[in-house]
Amino acid sequence: MSLVDQKKRCFGSHNKVYASYHDSEWGVPVHDDRHLFEMLILEGAQAGLSWETVLKRREDYRQAFYNFDVKKVAKMSDKQLDDLIENGKIIKNRLKIYSTRLNAQVFLKIQEEFGSFDRYLWRYVDGKPLQNHWKNFDEVPVSTQESDQLSKDLKKRGMKFVGSTIIYAYMQAVGLVDDHLSDCWRCHSHSSE
Repeated sequence: MSLVDQKKRCFGSHNKVYASYHDSEWGVPVHDDRHLFEMLILEGAQAGLSWETVLKRREDYRQAFYNFDVKKVAKMSDKQLDDLIENGKIIKNRLKIYSTRLNAQVFLKIQEEFGSFDRYLWRYVDGKPLQNHWKNFDEVPVSTQESDQLSKDLKKRGMKFVGSTIIYAYMQAVGLVDDHLSDCWRCHSHSSE
């Protein structure tokens, strides 16, 4: 397999789907509630699977869940969810599919309480991304104190598939944490280049 290009990346140099995700999304701060909901659901869907599996089905997830319109997802019927289990385009896991509706309902309650999910979420990092300075991927943690706290609170509120490891990956995905390696072209220390 040939290199996507010669840029030095943390991951994805041999895979267009991963490279595009790495270059344009991973570690980029997100403040849009629709996008925050989408990534929360996709990270939960990824549990036990490769992220590539989910990324390749991302458009199918958008179609299945009303482009992640949280209000529409929160009102989905059991029949609609059961039909998705049979559709084969998204990951056919009943618990994950049903958790999407439940998580949407909790997401709406958080929006109501805090004014937005964004406002709720970013409190866990005092409103600005945590900037790390890892030299290799083996140093990057799978969970942190912040992901433990956020996971615990989301679980307490009733969400599913929000364990600390999933939540840390979510924090990376929506830019609460910048874990780009120090020699990566996307590293914050190279951002002005």
